[in-house]
Amino acid sequence: MRRTLSAVMTGLVVVTGAAACSSSSGSSGSSHSSSSAAVAPPKEVNPAGDIPDDQVYVAWSPSGGGYTVKVPEGWARQQVGGATVFSDKFNSVRIDRSPANRAPTVQSVRSVDLPAVGRSAKNVTVGKVGTVKRSGGTAVLATYRADSAPDQVTGKSVRQDVERYAFWQNGTQVVLTLSGAVGADNVDPWQIVTDSFRWA
Repeated sequence: MRRTLSAVMTGLVVVTGAAACSSSSGSSGSSHSSSSAAVAPPKEVNPAGDIPDDQVYVAWSPSGGGYTVKVPEGWARQQVGGATVFSDKFNSVRIDRSPANRAPTVQSVRSVDLPAVGRSAKNVTVGKVGTVKRSGGTAVLATYRADSAPDQVTGKSVRQDVERYAFWQNGTQVVLTLSGAVGADNVDPWQIVTDSFRWA
């Protein structure tokens, strides 16, 4: 009887140990699978790049005069060829002045200006082209998307929304090109800049 009881107890220990191992192995597998799901790489998101609502703007005009425009205070300023560019991260306001015998039209911007943009910028996708009224006069507005220049530190580019305003008066054309990361809410800041343009 003692031998039988001992055999039964030994059998219970073996069965219980096997069940525990099986349970432990199953729980470990479950934990491994949930941990794999949590380690999935995060989606890359473009920086929002919103210009703050409390951004201050200051009037700027070139050394030769001719016009004034308000630009965001504190942004870095540099000369890029004949253009003046104010920038902060991936936001920028570019100002180009050039002689022009005729005022720009929707057709001339489509057929001449935008192809030139496509040769100088990367991955350009043209949007709408039309005329708009601003406080300083009528302009031809062209919208498009393009890749930004690579960041000097990370080497990465972001997709940008671009608005290009061409103003003209008495043989002079001034083009304001405003750009920011796709998804940024810069409607009001860009309105402030383009509405501030005045011929001097």
